[in-house]
Amino acid sequence: MRLSLIAVGRLKAGPERELVVRYLTRAVAAGRALGFSGPSILEISESKSTRAADRKTQEAVLILKAAGESRIVCFDERGENFGSDMIARWLATRRDAGVRSIAFVIGGADGLGPELRQRAEAVWSFGAATFPHQIVRILAAEQLYRGMTILSGHPYHRGE
Repeated sequence: MRLSLIAVGRLKAGPERELVVRYLTRAVAAGRALGFSGPSILEISESKSTRAADRKTQEAVLILKAAGESRIVCFDERGENFGSDMIARWLATRRDAGVRSIAFVIGGADGLGPELRQRAEAVWSFGAATFPHQIVRILAAEQLYRGMTILSGHPYHRGE
């Protein structure tokens, strides 16, 4: 199953980008033996529209185009709280059901367009707090890596 992380905006060189790359590289290596390819990352340009609603719509169109036929999981503070073990089981269930690809989506500064939320199979939250997009990318990349380690029985995850 192919995994991708689609995010609005570009991460500049620095510690945030280094952490994202580190976790995604580890996830790729750990996931290969489990039947996963990726996660790859695709950055979508931020909309230049003056109205927030228009920006969300324009960004949603670009994200949906980039996702293609992939199932979509959005990250949003109003989403469902999903623990690491739940993420791992969710991934394994879809892989075992023959799902070909999943795109994990991080919207722009204004959030997610309604058309994107409607198409999403799931909307997950890292809690009620609002985080900068750079931090959400790090969290998403780390959770994908952690999910791979849980599925492989690697001791990285020390959950119950």
